[in-house]
Amino acid sequence: MLFMVLSTFVMTHMPTLAVFFQEAEGPVGWDPISLWRQMGWLARGVVIILFIMSAWSIGVMIDRWIAFSGARKQSRMFAPQVAGALREGKIEEALRVGERYRKSHLAKVVTAGLQEFKAHQDSPDIPGEDIEASKRALERAEAIVHAELKRGLGGLATIGSTAPFVGLFGTVIGILNAFRKMSSEKAAGISAVAGGISEALVTTALGLFVAIPAVMMFNYFTGKVEAFDVEMDNSSSELIDYFLKRTGRARGRA
Repeated sequence: MLFMVLSTFVMTHMPTLAVFFQEAEGPVGWDPISLWRQMGWLARGVVIILFIMSAWSIGVMIDRWIAFSGARKQSRMFAPQVAGALREGKIEEALRVGERYRKSHLAKVVTAGLQEFKAHQDSPDIPGEDIEASKRALERAEAIVHAELKRGLGGLATIGSTAPFVGLFGTVIGILNAFRKMSSEKAAGISAVAGGISEALVTTALGLFVAIPAVMMFNYFTGKVEAFDVEMDNSSSELIDYFLKRTGRARGRA
C-alpha cells in the first residue's frame, strides 16, 4: 500500500520533480559533516538513536562471540578429560576437571549432576533417589546455562526489528522538512529541498545498516545456542546412563 501511494505521488508530481533537477542552483554536499549540518534536530535525534542501537548491538555481538568461542573451546578440552575420569570411577577428579573449565557449558551441566549424585552417595540421611535428584539437577543446570547463553539476544532481535522503523520515521521527517522548506521559500530547485532529502536518505540508510547485521547475527547466535542445547542434552543423557550403571554395580556388590 505504501509503495502504491508513493508511486501515485511520483507520477502526479513528475513535472515538478523534473523542475527540481533541472533548476539546481549549485552543488549539494553529501559528505558526513555536510549531511549533519543540513539535518534538523529531530533528524539528528533519530541518527543518534540509531548510533546507540548500533553500538549496543555491536557490544552484544562481541560479548556473545567471546562467550560462545570460550564455551566451545573449553568444552572440547573438558569432554575427554571428564570422560576419562568417569571411566575410572573418579567422581572427585571429574569435579576438579569441571572446576578448571568454568566457561564450558558442558562443564557447568555435568558438574551440577555430579555434585548432586555425590551428595546422595555420601550422605546416609538422604533417601536413595540419587538418579532422579541428579536428573533434576541436570535440568536446572541446563535451564540456567541456556538463559546465560541467550543473554543479550533478545535485545539484538529487538534492534533488528525496530531499527528500520526508526529509520523510516527519520525518512518521513526528512520529506516533511523538504516540502516545508519548498513551501516557505517558494522555490522549485533541488537546493530548496536538499536538506530534507539528505535527512530522508541518511536515516533510511542508517536504519538498514543497523538492522541487517543485527538480524543476521541474531539468527547465527540462535543457531549456536540450539547446538549447545543439543550438546548439553546429550551430555545429560550420557551422565544419567553412567549413574544408572554405577548404581547397578553398587547394588550388585551389595
